Amino acid sequence: MDDFEETRPLLVNSELTDEDRSEQDSYLDKVKNGKLYMATFAAVLGPLSFGFVLGYSSPAIPELRRIQDPRLQLSTDEASWFGSVVTIGAAFGGLIGGWVVERIGRKLSLMFCAVPFICGFTVIIAAQNHWMLYVGRVLTGLASGVTSLVVPLYISETAHERVRGTMGSCVQLMVVTGIMGAYVTGLFLDWQWLAITSSIPPTLMLVCMCFMPETPRFLLCQGKRREAEEALSFLRGPDAPAEWECARIEEAYKNEEQSFSLADLKDPGVLKPLGIGIMMMLLQQMTGINAIMFYAETIFEQAHFKSSDVATVIVAATQVVFTAIAAVIMDRAGRKVLLILSGVTMCVSEAVFGVYFKLTVKHNNSTLISLLTDAQGSLEEQPPTDLAWLAVGSMGLFIAGFALGWGPTPWLVMSEIFPTRVRGLGSALCVLTNWTCAFIVTKTFQNLVDAITSAGTFWMFSGLCALNVIFTAIFVPETKGRTLEEIQARFKGT
Repeated sequence: MDDFEETRPLLVNSELTDEDRSEQDSYLDKVKNGKLYMATFAAVLGPLSFGFVLGYSSPAIPELRRIQDPRLQLSTDEASWFGSVVTIGAAFGGLIGGWVVERIGRKLSLMFCAVPFICGFTVIIAAQNHWMLYVGRVLTGLASGVTSLVVPLYISETAHERVRGTMGSCVQLMVVTGIMGAYVTGLFLDWQWLAITSSIPPTLMLVCMCFMPETPRFLLCQGKRREAEEALSFLRGPDAPAEWECARIEEAYKNEEQSFSLADLKDPGVLKPLGIGIMMMLLQQMTGINAIMFYAETIFEQAHFKSSDVATVIVAATQVVFTAIAAVIMDRAGRKVLLILSGVTMCVSEAVFGVYFKLTVKHNNSTLISLLTDAQGSLEEQPPTDLAWLAVGSMGLFIAGFALGWGPTPWLVMSEIFPTRVRGLGSALCVLTNWTCAFIVTKTFQNLVDAITSAGTFWMFSGLCALNVIFTAIFVPETKGRTLEEIQARFKGT
């Protein structure tokens, strides 16, 4: 008889005994990850689609500004809404996703995401007026919001603790890959063909997810033990005794409340992870990532990059490279180390950015739009080449720092820290916070620049990055190498 069949399931102690740890390591040594990688690849086609949505506006807006058809031609204000309305759809999608993921499961929710992705791009392709363009963007934003919630949950509930960090980091990696894909494709295709190309990843996701299993934890929550064991057998390979892991998960679930009520907010096992998840999403947007991307084109022009299209591809490629590095080292370095390193890097780079703008930008009553479209109108003089390269260097350092920690890690930690009964609701509140803050930061950035100058704005962001470091050091738990059940037990103090 297999010795795993005779052992008690590992359970809810926040620290495992040496015997339990040895037993767990013995089980994981028998695991084969091939089909887990397949399931992860199928799931992260969703974030790839999401990345194409975010990247689509950058090459499409200049064309829609120049298009001859007056029904589709965008003014400056209309172009701004075309780019930002996605965040409204995504915030709403996060709320819907929290409900859907608990009702129909993780797998079907992912398949459901493909529909508004495809429909949204179809509406854009067939657009006859501005409102059709906006509706298409809202639909793709809605799908992006659901995707940003469901995919991290699907991966965290299917991956084991040895690879969960790497697999979870692939969410952000595929987002930035999609953004870069949209930028590169936009160099060669017009806005309609780019929309057609952008609809390919969600179509592939819909097909691929048909052959992937539901997550074992969701199946056990539904009382479907046999299906859960089959899913684990698929994900762990034929040599790993799936019934042992199934028993461990099931035992933890039996010791947990089965339904959520407002009174549960007094439970530290719910309140603590909810507070940490929401704060991480808030602080991620307060790093000023959108502000940096807003200024990117002007900075590259001042550094004598003649093609701003190529410059945006360089920025996207930097994000991809450092997000990939984060994915590779996430399960070795740990979440907290990368978050702190990322926060320090962004704090320093944005402080340098503030100095750059203090030395080069003369602030008057001109708007930020005029600054971006006519740099000479708000610059005392063209900065020396070496000073412009300092700006490019600090921007590259910031993007690298963000991609290394505060880009992927909040989404990963969000998927790890919530108890099963509030995982959908907690994730929905985190996604809603993230997208709402993204919209607010984007829309109020001009007001900040007018009120406290560009230098003051970036120094403010630098200070918020310092706050990120302090928050991480004090409140964010290290989840590296722990099962989801261990993480939840730690919050409950059991």
